[in-house]
Amino acid sequence: MDGRVVLPIIESITMGRKKGKRIFISKVLLVLVLVLVFVGGHWVYEKYNAIYQPNINLDGKQSQYFFIPTGTSYDQLLALLYESEYVVNTESFKWVALQKNLPKNVHPGRYLVSDQMSNNALVNLLRSGNQVPVKVLIQPIRTKASFAQSIAHQIEADSSTILKSFNEIDDSEYPRWPELIIPNTYELYWNTSATEFMKRMQKEYNRFWNTERQGKAKSMGFSQKQVAVLASIVDQETYIAKEKPIIAGVYVNRIKRGMRLEADPTLIFAMGDFTIKRVLDIHKKIDSPYNTYRHTGLPPGPICMPTISALDGVLNYASHDYIFFCAKEDFSGYHNFARTYSQHRVNARKFRNELNKRRIWN
Repeated sequence: MDGRVVLPIIESITMGRKKGKRIFISKVLLVLVLVLVFVGGHWVYEKYNAIYQPNINLDGKQSQYFFIPTGTSYDQLLALLYESEYVVNTESFKWVALQKNLPKNVHPGRYLVSDQMSNNALVNLLRSGNQVPVKVLIQPIRTKASFAQSIAHQIEADSSTILKSFNEIDDSEYPRWPELIIPNTYELYWNTSATEFMKRMQKEYNRFWNTERQGKAKSMGFSQKQVAVLASIVDQETYIAKEKPIIAGVYVNRIKRGMRLEADPTLIFAMGDFTIKRVLDIHKKIDSPYNTYRHTGLPPGPICMPTISALDGVLNYASHDYIFFCAKEDFSGYHNFARTYSQHRVNARKFRNELNKRRIWN
């Protein structure tokens, strides 16, 4: 065959092979690109879901409080979350938590977790320390131990630590605990320590005893402590706010005349038996500085934490001529007031008869 014919044929075959190889390589590269795009897209999709898709299930509840105790480590936080069973996919949560550096930003407190929260939202909430305050309700309680237990049920600090703080205050220049605590509702963080709690109570005490209230106490010839002592007695005499200034006025009249207070609640306090419903003559014989049937003047300290209404009732006591009062026989909580002992005896007899009728003997 003529070489001039063979050579073009060989060149054509060679060029065809090279072109086919290039096409093949292009196809392989295209497949690889598509695979990478698919894999990358799938990875991005998974990570997007891990970050932003709902991953919190509260089992039908719209929200739930989640507590992180003081000193909790990251591993302990994870254990608390898993124990609560709030987190659906734990691995995705851990991944987001690590990306957002949650291990180094664990803050104690009480957090409001919402149903269908994303990992991103929950991690942001926990690492921010943006906890929800607790509304701590302080009611007039008689004993220090009972009060410590009441507060311990509302904040993280335990009752023994709170009780220790009370004892330290009683040995300091601050007012003693029943006088210091102003019953009210206060917003505090759940992880408030016992020391921080007592500082807050001191702040509230100072806020309550403003210049106006201090002036009223001074005009009565009372110290702030004496106002608190009398208010604590008034609180135990009645829960009806509008009667508190009237009852306070009775005791102020007695003090001005040098008469004994003869307040039944002080006997109950001295006995230490708060189940007593009927004060008897035998109770009046107890040897105690709190026995106002035996001792003239105010007892040495409050018999409970006085309420704001009682404190203001004393500071704004009603001016009248009443010297006696007795609970009404209808057990309404209201009282009969009297200017003379003979009138008081009539009122007292009515109440005693009703006690007998209801078979209340002690």
